[in-house]
Amino acid sequence: MDPRLPRPPFVYPIVDVARLRGRDVAAVVDALARAGAHLIQLRAKAVGDRRLLELAREAMAAGRAAGARLVINDRADVARLVGADGLHVGQDDLAPADARRVIGLPPLLGLSTHGLAQLAAAEAEPVDYVAIGPVFTTGSKDNPDPVVGLEIVRRARAATARPLVAIGGITRANARSVVEAGADGVAVISDLLDAPDLGHALGALRAAIGG
Repeated sequence: MDPRLPRPPFVYPIVDVARLRGRDVAAVVDALARAGAHLIQLRAKAVGDRRLLELAREAMAAGRAAGARLVINDRADVARLVGADGLHVGQDDLAPADARRVIGLPPLLGLSTHGLAQLAAAEAEPVDYVAIGPVFTTGSKDNPDPVVGLEIVRRARAATARPLVAIGGITRANARSVVEAGADGVAVISDLLDAPDLGHALGALRAAIGG
């Protein structure tokens, strides 16, 4: 396992700014990190560039102070500007090779895949981990890709030696089944950000997967 990634199985919180309901991004990152999250992703789809840069800097400072690594979703330019620990791109974002040229080394580079064909194509890309999903029905995206289910997670595990992160509809109730299917990490948005106590929710997720 890449030493920049947490030891599996791990919870990979995604802090989606659209779901914070007025909460301060730095406070959310701090709470998750102090509850045991070692890798946290910041996602801000509908935020202007200047505001995104401010949020990324705030999140970076909070993560570093609490001992967590911060990954920026989609925006290679912002990841480079703030000195982020990583970047995560999707199928419609910068190609991984181009993203790597922007962020350089050693930041982590992750890639979302939504099926076995995309996973196979990712084998030739300069990425450090791959995500597969959505595993279950998710409400975190306006137009989500088709659900892949646990069987595709199992087949993805057999198809790649890279660290595998599962995403999409993962909760405290089903996270263990995802890890048992072969995922090294579970990326979670709603089941954390919608909880009244972030630390308690993260602790429950970590306990559910044995992390």
